[in-house]
Amino acid sequence: MIVPLMDAVADTCGGKAGALGALLRAGLPVPDGFVVSFAAYLSAVRDLDLGRFAGEPDDLDAARRVIEARPVDATLIGALGRALDELGDPPVAVRSSAANEDTAQASAAGQHDSFLAVHGLIKVADAVRACWASLFSPRAIDYRGASGRDDRPSGDPVMAVIVQRHLDAEVSGVMFTPADPDDATRIEASWGLGPSIVGGTVTPDAYRVADDGSVTRTLASKETRLDRRGTQLVIREVPTRARDRPTIDDATATQLAKLGREMAAVLGGPQDIEWAIADGRTWILQARPVTAAPPPPSAPSTVSDTPVAALTGTPGSRGTVTGTARIVRGPGDFARVRPGDILVCPFTDPAWTPLLRIAAGVITETGGVLSHAAIVAREHAIPAVLGVPNVTGRLHDGTIITIDGTTGTVTRANA
Repeated sequence: MIVPLMDAVADTCGGKAGALGALLRAGLPVPDGFVVSFAAYLSAVRDLDLGRFAGEPDDLDAARRVIEARPVDATLIGALGRALDELGDPPVAVRSSAANEDTAQASAAGQHDSFLAVHGLIKVADAVRACWASLFSPRAIDYRGASGRDDRPSGDPVMAVIVQRHLDAEVSGVMFTPADPDDATRIEASWGLGPSIVGGTVTPDAYRVADDGSVTRTLASKETRLDRRGTQLVIREVPTRARDRPTIDDATATQLAKLGREMAAVLGGPQDIEWAIADGRTWILQARPVTAAPPPPSAPSTVSDTPVAALTGTPGSRGTVTGTARIVRGPGDFARVRPGDILVCPFTDPAWTPLLRIAAGVITETGGVLSHAAIVAREHAIPAVLGVPNVTGRLHDGTIITIDGTTGTVTRANA
């Protein structure tokens, strides 16, 4: 039931764990850990008769509640305890690795639960059970429905869970390796732990490392950071002097790009990579196939080709669409979104994914081209423009706007 991360393969431990196992076997820097395999999940739910749930969303959510209420088996508790002792019982990250997650067809980016800064056997066991239950969360159900995955509790999906040493990162980021060797590696970076970038709550620094090793950078004002304090995650303000400072230098960006190319060779194709720097060392936290490449950075615009009233941001997902701006500042506004609306929001997190299934486009105030919101927008083939400052105040709800996700511009109908 417990598999050393070094030995993990996709068939028994899911795509996320399988990729990390392959990287470890290739000698690449992945934090120590182990995997609670598919077999453990199947054993835990064997007598729960999940097949009695008909497959409707409310029924599947009932399946989630049944799993959440199920105590973790004493045999698995014992195995978890021994595995944690072998790690030295540090704070750990507990992360999902579902059967249909991190594949070349669909990323399932952020659709299942993961937990950082978990410490102690009972808390780890609770986090493992929560990862299992997240197979049947509303956002995961909606995502599988949109991507054609099987929602039947008696069949797929199944869940493995990765338990790894938690890293207190000084800098974290995301990297996309190129499909064409002549293209550039794209890197985004910010201070602190990675969820700030993948969740889009900060606008990160952006780097492009060309095949010849040259580096171009676009620095952002990184106002907040996420860090561990004991077993809690805390959001802190970044000191003013550090907000506009580069998170990594050109040499580090070049080294990351080289590491990305090595990973792409090991895993057999372009990769979407999460990385972190802790105590001066670079670590790989996740690698999955690139399911939809981001648009190239927009060329500098001129007065003649940019409307005077246009708002500009980072191109996140190709395409142009005209529709009704719908200002959404939180879950309380979700019910106001109608099919064909253009979602205008501070940022999105995985709970917002169902909105991206019906929206015609998305605009955010923060976030980068490699955030989960941008990845999901590209998978749904809707335009996205990211990092438009104060866009929820600059646009009015109900206004007709045009969004161009290739150039990163937003224009009002009367502009």
